[in-house]
Amino acid sequence: MTHGMRTDVHSSSRGGGGWRDEAARYALLPLRIFLGVTFIYAGLDKLTDSAFMKDAGAGSVGDMMRAVRDSSAVPALVDLALKNPPGFGYAIALGELAVGIGTLLGLLTRLAALGGALISLSLWLTVSWAADPYYYGNDLAYLMAWLPLVLAGAPLLSLDAVLRSRPRRQTGGYR
Repeated sequence: MTHGMRTDVHSSSRGGGGWRDEAARYALLPLRIFLGVTFIYAGLDKLTDSAFMKDAGAGSVGDMMRAVRDSSAVPALVDLALKNPPGFGYAIALGELAVGIGTLLGLLTRLAALGGALISLSLWLTVSWAADPYYYGNDLAYLMAWLPLVLAGAPLLSLDAVLRSRPRRQTGGYR
């Protein structure tokens, strides 16, 4: 009887790999699709809601920010938004739209995911900070969901992968 290396282990380095290796390669794709679609929807929802983009009134970004100001972790951030609530609303909506499109297409994915994480962090520290217990605040979960994409990017089925696979033009005499 010999001892040593297992022969039943699947490895993608041998060419074929198994279904587990294939599943692992595509593991971030559902997260990328979910976050991309969700942020596109959130941005479009804000941009098309005439009540949201107002300084005051039911459903306005201004009233929402005034309501959370005293319970937020960073009141100074809310005060900054309150200097121009419609401008802040447009910045958030356009940011969500850009992040969602970049994530869904896999274009500059790490940068888009970082933008999504920063939007989620700012919303967690302001709008959903007072959620009790803390896990009722969905912005914290979104923040955590963005982190794997910040770290790994979009290695498959993305414009980043297409751009990476293109031959690079050499600019100098050395390779």
